[in-house]
Amino acid sequence: MRKPDLRILLCAFITLLNDRLGETVLLPLLPKLKQNFGVSAISLGLLAGTYALAQFTVAPLIGALSDRFGRKPIITFCVFGSVIGLSIFAITIGIWNSYLPIWSGGAPIMLTLLFLSRIIDGASGGTVASATAILADISSPSNRAKAFGLIGVAFGLGFVLGPFLGGLLTNKNIILPGIFATIFAIINLLVVLFILKETHPPVARKLIPKKRELNPLNQLVKVFTNPLIRRLGLAFFLFFMAFNGLTSFLLLYLEEVFGWEGILPGLSLAWVGVVAMIVQGGLIGPLVNKFGELRLTLFGIGFVIIGCLLLAIATKENSIPIVFTAEGLLALGTGLVVPCLRALVSKKLDNSGQGAALGSLQGLQSLGTFLGAAAAGLVYEELGARSPFWIGMIILIMVGWLVRGGLPSNRTRVKNFSI
Repeated sequence: MRKPDLRILLCAFITLLNDRLGETVLLPLLPKLKQNFGVSAISLGLLAGTYALAQFTVAPLIGALSDRFGRKPIITFCVFGSVIGLSIFAITIGIWNSYLPIWSGGAPIMLTLLFLSRIIDGASGGTVASATAILADISSPSNRAKAFGLIGVAFGLGFVLGPFLGGLLTNKNIILPGIFATIFAIINLLVVLFILKETHPPVARKLIPKKRELNPLNQLVKVFTNPLIRRLGLAFFLFFMAFNGLTSFLLLYLEEVFGWEGILPGLSLAWVGVVAMIVQGGLIGPLVNKFGELRLTLFGIGFVIIGCLLLAIATKENSIPIVFTAEGLLALGTGLVVPCLRALVSKKLDNSGQGAALGSLQGLQSLGTFLGAAAAGLVYEELGARSPFWIGMIILIMVGWLVRGGLPSNRTRVKNFSI
């Protein structure tokens, strides 16, 4: 790429990193909400999934506005929304931590503010879509895959740094993770305002689509009414429901069942990020060439099931080696399943249906994340701390059955998948 484009790449990278850090740095804080403030596991599950639900609801509109008015104003608005949402979160935690002992009746208000903060942050979470569009704008078809590699690098780095820093900061003071996330979002906003150049010229802009086309549920209906991809679409949805459900409560599980303290819980999640970066950054291409997407998807599901089993049967005495092994398997399995399952869906369609179908998978991922976290909170509270892992294994077995029955065949592909 030409040198001037490096500044745009930097802006996109920081924006993608901010999106991941803003979520992962807060993960070690969630168990403290239950331990310090008495927040139920059900409320924690809903809180963990609220961001994804809000993002699912507005993502089509954010994308349409970006095509209509340009990348810079929309991504500026989105990052500013993240600053507001994270600021509310940090201030609420600070007030709750300082004044709850003398104002216990304010707990419902504080919890409501936390939900509001995650809704605002999620509703303005079009940063990923906007940053991806920027990368597409400045890259040619021949180097677009290389440019999109920044997405995986930023997400992997965010998952490595976020839990580790979140655990370290939470151990010092419960309000510090929210402050750190807010400061990084402000830095992101300044970078976008003063460095980012508009990459979507007026001549390329489009009118905003009809309301029907902006309805996220309409996209999902298209998936489940398409006979060639509905099994794989359902498998994709259930996989994220199971995986994000059990990982949403992983840190709480480690602290309550095994008594992990300090930076150890956050360090364990950072290990997940390291393994995921290795798999998606260097191994996935050669593995696909050797084994194919279907086999790797089934292998990946198997790895995640074994990881769930290890987490469910671990004891306090052997928890450290067992948990790190299990989390490595979870990261390895997910790193195989997600890209390979997307590829299996892609092979079911001809080129005219690719964009809409693969975009709908992102909606399924967000909706599955919300429902998985909410359901995991319910079973964690009602059936016990180990129940999300056992139920997750059952769902993952179903995912494997769906994938095996929905593999690509020689049948005619769907000619059109337009919304």
